[in-house]
Amino acid sequence: MTMTSSRSYIARALYEWILDNDCTPYILVDAHRPGVEVPQEYVKDGQIVLNISPTAVRTLNIANDFVMFDGRFGGRALTIVVPIPALMAIYAQENGQGMVFETEPYEEEEDVFQEQETDEPEATDEPSKPPKPGRPHLKVVK
Repeated sequence: MTMTSSRSYIARALYEWILDNDCTPYILVDAHRPGVEVPQEYVKDGQIVLNISPTAVRTLNIANDFVMFDGRFGGRALTIVVPIPALMAIYAQENGQGMVFETEPYEEEEDVFQEQETDEPEATDEPSKPPKPGRPHLKVVK
């Protein structure tokens, strides 16, 4: 029996936990994965960090297949779409506590998002940590 990915369930739980502890939830996204819709001018090294707190975004939806919300970037209103396989980490901005997720192969996304194949290099098996130093509390989920 094939089970669905636990990533979205864990992300929803960690989001609530971070808010319950009066911290600011941030997500780290692989901006080059198929289906990702983020402002490319804010992407660094193929990744983007997004504040998903209730004061920063509107209509946040952490669904089983994607994270979607409305946000403002440089005064421009945008709808952000992050397919769950592109979600690399969720953590509290204040102390770095949260979780880094294992990289999923691109093939799993093709069925869900029906995207064309890309010529991008394979993602490494080693997950990235949030860009700020001092975030050693993150764990890899396998």
